[in-house]
Amino acid sequence: MQWVGSIYLFLLFVCLLSDGCFLVGRKPLSFQDLGAHLERLLAEGEPPEDTRDQPVDGRLGPLSVVLDHTSGFEGLLFVDDDLLGVIGHSNFSSIRATTCVYKGKWAYEVLISSQGLMQIGWCTLNCRFNQEEGVGDTPDSYAYDGNRVRKWNVTTTNYGKEEKVVEKDSACWSIHGEPTTLVTLALIFNYFAPLMCKVYLVEDVLMNFLLGILEGGGSVDEHPLIQQLLDLFWLLMEDYEVNECLKQLMMSLLRAYRFSPIIPDLGFQIHYLRLTTAILRHEKSRKYLLSNVLYLFIGVKEAGLEELIPTTWWPTRFDKEGKDEMESKDESAEERLRRRAYERGCQRLKKRIEVVEELQVQILKLMLNNKDKGTGEASRYIFLNKFRKFLQENASNRGHPTALCPPEYMVCFLHRLITAVRSYWDEGKRKSPSSISSDEAYVPPQLFYNGKVDYFDLQRLGGLLSHLKKTLKDDLAAKANIIIDPAEIQATSMDDLDEDEESGAAQRPFGAVAMGGALARPSWLSSPTLGRANRFLSTAAVSLMTPRRPLVPPEKVKVRTLAVEQRTEEDIEGSHGNDGLLLGRPLEEPDQPITEKSLLEILDGIVMMYNLSVHQQLGKMVVVSDDVHEYAVALKDTEEKIARCPGRRSDILEELQKSQKVFAEKLNHLSRRLAWINATIYSKEKMLDVYWLLRVCIRTIEHSDRTGSLFAFTPEFYLNVAMNSYSALKNYFSPSNCMDELPGYEDTLTQLAAILANHFADPRIVGTDIKDSLMQALASYVCYPQSLRAVERIPEEQRVAMMTNLLAPYEQRPWAQTNWILVRLWRGCGFGYRYTRLPHLLKTKPEDANLPSLQKPCPSLLLQRHMAELLSLDKDMAASFLNSVLNQLNWAFSEFIGMIQEIQQAAERPERNFVDTRQLKVCATCFDLSVSLLRVLEMTVTLVPQIFLDWTRPSAELLLRRLAQLLNQVLNRVTAERNLFDRVVNLRLPGLESVDHYPILVAVTGILVRLLVDCERQGVSRAAAVLLSDPCFQLHSIQHLLGEGEAPPTAVALPHRKHFSLRAYTDYISDEEEQKVKQMLNLLTEESKQAAASTPTSEEDLCPICYAHSISAVFKPCSHKSCKACINQHLMNNKDCFFCKATITGVEDYSKPSTS
Repeated sequence: MQWVGSIYLFLLFVCLLSDGCFLVGRKPLSFQDLGAHLERLLAEGEPPEDTRDQPVDGRLGPLSVVLDHTSGFEGLLFVDDDLLGVIGHSNFSSIRATTCVYKGKWAYEVLISSQGLMQIGWCTLNCRFNQEEGVGDTPDSYAYDGNRVRKWNVTTTNYGKEEKVVEKDSACWSIHGEPTTLVTLALIFNYFAPLMCKVYLVEDVLMNFLLGILEGGGSVDEHPLIQQLLDLFWLLMEDYEVNECLKQLMMSLLRAYRFSPIIPDLGFQIHYLRLTTAILRHEKSRKYLLSNVLYLFIGVKEAGLEELIPTTWWPTRFDKEGKDEMESKDESAEERLRRRAYERGCQRLKKRIEVVEELQVQILKLMLNNKDKGTGEASRYIFLNKFRKFLQENASNRGHPTALCPPEYMVCFLHRLITAVRSYWDEGKRKSPSSISSDEAYVPPQLFYNGKVDYFDLQRLGGLLSHLKKTLKDDLAAKANIIIDPAEIQATSMDDLDEDEESGAAQRPFGAVAMGGALARPSWLSSPTLGRANRFLSTAAVSLMTPRRPLVPPEKVKVRTLAVEQRTEEDIEGSHGNDGLLLGRPLEEPDQPITEKSLLEILDGIVMMYNLSVHQQLGKMVVVSDDVHEYAVALKDTEEKIARCPGRRSDILEELQKSQKVFAEKLNHLSRRLAWINATIYSKEKMLDVYWLLRVCIRTIEHSDRTGSLFAFTPEFYLNVAMNSYSALKNYFSPSNCMDELPGYEDTLTQLAAILANHFADPRIVGTDIKDSLMQALASYVCYPQSLRAVERIPEEQRVAMMTNLLAPYEQRPWAQTNWILVRLWRGCGFGYRYTRLPHLLKTKPEDANLPSLQKPCPSLLLQRHMAELLSLDKDMAASFLNSVLNQLNWAFSEFIGMIQEIQQAAERPERNFVDTRQLKVCATCFDLSVSLLRVLEMTVTLVPQIFLDWTRPSAELLLRRLAQLLNQVLNRVTAERNLFDRVVNLRLPGLESVDHYPILVAVTGILVRLLVDCERQGVSRAAAVLLSDPCFQLHSIQHLLGEGEAPPTAVALPHRKHFSLRAYTDYISDEEEQKVKQMLNLLTEESKQAAASTPTSEEDLCPICYAHSISAVFKPCSHKSCKACINQHLMNNKDCFFCKATITGVEDYSKPSTS
């Protein structure tokens, strides 16, 4: 049928040569007998009308053949309502048709719309199918598989050949406008036009005819016949006929592109893309397709990997932590040859893919053409409106917009669109040297608040748009020359907005999803809140003030707020006296041309698209690389077991060899797939695109930040893309591509560090999610040496401001990430705090080495110095910060103890109990928080010991007593013999791996060593006195640190249990640190003896609140007494006396009068 249809077109068109002569061997047609000739051609091969409904010899069954859905099937199948389509949902399902043939020659035709193993053919009535045997697997059936090119009848043999585009010679012709020729063509199209609306003829005849024109190769421009044919379509066919024909043609091309047979050189995809390019070069056809039915040919299918990459390779050497050793000096010659052959195959694959990608970029460049204004609106503005609607549907997550544009195609679309936009951007730079190049591209801030660009319901940094326009209207007038008429704002009610939304939705026609048709606004976007937010300046009168003529009253210019599909070129690019998208330039923004304004909106859409789906898809592709690593480790382990397997255990050896074969086959497949992903997703060119997008976001945020309060209008996704694109560059594109090779990489790191440092506590940002994301990004940033150095390179003023925000009190704000940042700045300087993984976890399965928590310590002495200066100079800030840290430590450790009590009780019950996984996770989190808070206290004590030991500072004594109290509680809970902590740690429950003696005891030891050993004598004596005076102090808890503590008499010694001792951790505790612990223990031992020998304080002289310290303060005016620690802590939250509730106006020192 395909060949006959193509010949039919040749009979109609190719018979006329360019010189007006006819083909030899054909009788010339005259004008009079042309109609009869066409009728005869159309009737060829059709049976007479009186015999069409009569039974055919050799055939039984209904005239129309359909699938037998009643009894002729096996397995789980989904059959279409018309009984012509079927989808299998079980292992090798089978289904029969409703017609039988028993003699003669017959043919069948099937359209296959998916990949996989399929067998289609003939069978007898005796065939019985099951889910292991289908047509061709039994003696009574015969089948053919065109994908594998084999025939089946119990056994299989090669048969047939792969499908290829039909080769045919096409004659070039042209129309000179002769009347006879035009009238002849008009008569031809009178019969021809209705046929071109039929799906089958378009797909099987017209598409193949057009493909045949391009078969000779060469540039698409060298084949003007397609352009001439499209000219004829629009000239001689009705518009609705051309529209339907083009729609069916593009849909047929899309199906062919996605479901074409897989061949190594991607020839089919290239061929279909060339025809798409040729069609889109026709201006009128391009604009119709853009407006109505165009779908994107942007993806690249995995094809022919075995032929392009015959030799596979994967890493075979790993270090102790399971990471690949990229440069192995002892690589064998065979491994080197395999690796080089694999790399050559990857290069061949990349070259073929580059051809497809270049054609896709050409398609997008045609869509972005803004010079084709001869037949109406330029293509770029049609594309721009469709692009925004496409983004709106993706942002709303309604209507399944990705059904015709899968997520992996979105990644390809992003990269091609970036290439096309940058090409037009740099072309404009060449024409207008004063504008900026694409390397310096950014989105100006006025797009975010002038109402010209619709951001749907996406959140702004400052909150809802309806709130921002009310609170910042004065700032808009002063900084951006935009005035909102208060009367009109007041007149706009929520009900009015809802009515506008509903009426607008009723007037807009519903169209196709994705890139086709004008999409109606989803009704769920018509809520009062969202409708009000999305309008912003929609219903407000906006006027401009000209700062160059301040004495002249501002001329009010009403800004039309139109739906996306109603905008014109003037609304986007502007005209005389109208800045278009750049309306309302703030004073801080330079008065310099950037580029064509339509490109700015497309760039804004690219950033939005990356945030909506592309980054998530980039992360999914990394799984293949992880799978290669896991299978390579498994294969290496299996090979080592085979080498160690004794010869007498042939059964074990056989199983190991089977596993080895499975792992090797899986690695062959995954290594080829990884090569495909590295060429299409993680190549150097794609990395540069993501890096360019990162720099665009950084410059956009910097320009918006300069506008002051108007920064609140910036959409949140700009900050998200800045953080996510950096994460993608660092985690997804390595190790195949190195970030250090990117141009200007260190400067970009510094710029991003400045953004994170300036905005993680920016009061202009109100969204909880974006604030958490900024905090997490900064926490991750300081974990890596290269990015931490970038933080240190930002201006000193910004560094000090960042540290000030980090040292803000922990109450009433998310403090865990803040504390984590301070810990990372200290890690590597603390007592025994130079480890990457905890000592007891080294023998467990290696974790992901890229996690921030597993990075080698890289402390920042510069930022530590800033912290010390701030806490030393600002006494109030130091007191509030440390009080909040102590409060959170008290809470976190108390929660931890309470939860391990519940876990222990559950474990001791006789019945089988399962501890909730969530409970275990919360318990481990509280433990980790306690350790990190202790490390921050150690950092503070080391950098600024006078906060605790200089009692001339307010709250210093109170802070020291609170610290001593908490340290004693932690030591007593953790070091007691056979205590609750020991029992839970010995259970080794999944989820509590991080809970161990070492991290928490070492952190406490670090604080005690700083106070009792490293300080001056007066400070040491004060710290020792406070520590010993605490009722919870027990000397054996300190002795426990070195394994010297004696068990209580009631304790039963367990021979198998080893006592904790810092001496056992020689790789983590230095000799100098161990000596300091001994020195501290000796000091406390002597001080304890002296305290025991001293005269005990009488009960009357003890504080009536705590009964731990002597009375040392008297309250005014009521003259009641207590110790300083109790009254100072009480006055932090309450001003009333403990006893009489009188308001305390002052506290004076008290000393007991001497008795004669």
